[in-house]
Amino acid sequence: MMRARWVVFGVLAGFCFLVVASSAMAVDPTAIDAVRSKAVLTNQDLQVIDSFLADGIQELVGTRKFTDIARLRAVILSRQGAQQQYAEQFSASALKHLTSGLQAALTLPEELRTKVATNLLILIDGMADLKLLDLSAAMLRSDNAIVRYWAIHSLTNAGVISKLNAGGAATAQAAGAIAKKLGGLVENSGPETLALMVDFAGGVKVSQAEELLLQIADLRIRQYAAWRVKYELLDGSILKALAEKMPSGSAMTSAVAYRFGQLYSCAIQRYVLGTDYLDDVQNQQLASVLVETEEKCTSKLLGAPRTAIKRAIERDDDAGLMAEHDRLLGTAAAPGELAAKIKFVYGPDAAGRKSNAPFPIPKPPTADSTK
Repeated sequence: MMRARWVVFGVLAGFCFLVVASSAMAVDPTAIDAVRSKAVLTNQDLQVIDSFLADGIQELVGTRKFTDIARLRAVILSRQGAQQQYAEQFSASALKHLTSGLQAALTLPEELRTKVATNLLILIDGMADLKLLDLSAAMLRSDNAIVRYWAIHSLTNAGVISKLNAGGAATAQAAGAIAKKLGGLVENSGPETLALMVDFAGGVKVSQAEELLLQIADLRIRQYAAWRVKYELLDGSILKALAEKMPSGSAMTSAVAYRFGQLYSCAIQRYVLGTDYLDDVQNQQLASVLVETEEKCTSKLLGAPRTAIKRAIERDDDAGLMAEHDRLLGTAAAPGELAAKIKFVYGPDAAGRKSNAPFPIPKPPTADSTK
């Protein structure tokens, strides 16, 4: 569903790297390969690891040709190992030399600085090493959108999420800190970056992750109300993440349920009200979100398969779709099935109101009002 975001940023990143061409000789892995096969390492072996990373990262900073950069990253990443001494030294040396590499990048002209910093962040992303998280976090302040994207990607990828969850209390603080930093970026982030945050917020098991998810949902709800939503497929991922958090029984369950109901309602209302306003791609994306959310979220939450929304969309039956909307999500007169099961109300909104029904979004702007 979210495949498009990778295409966009992959093209952007690839274009940046292809602008300047030069040749590069890949760092020689012979010595480190011999060390990697040993059961016990000497101080000399540890120095081999350090030298390999020093040379590799220095070469990465100086290489300009995309194909050479990609090969060099692959050589470095393929030399990670599981033996404790080896892994600890590899991590420590990576931290030391990546820190130096990023500092060196900051001294370069802007265009070159962006390319080098992005290359190093992609390497960090591939390592998925919790000791490198502070390096990525520091790059969140970059003015460059591609650098920020890869900084966020390297903080939120599946490998990092898995290690944060596996660490228990020892890594919970780090997970919470990342969620808080990401929260500060939500308002100014586009769909491709928000998608990374949603994956992180849905994946890590700390309360700050739920708060981040609510921030993202609130932003999207406001965008729906203003008819400024971009890439509706993102909301399928947000709704799924909210649905998975909803039965947790935490203190935030009702707040999560409210955002789920309101965001789902916004998507349904946009589909009905925007038939002649939205283009075919937007309508198709919305239809996909509505049907998949019914199949994978509301059916599971209510404990029985539901197909009324799918059938209404297939029949082009807006009245039937809104009838199911009201039955599922509620009206001013009575709570919907979801609220009856989860126990929540909608709101408070900006005016402090609460309701049994989702708040309506306005009709789409007219052509004159958008001039």
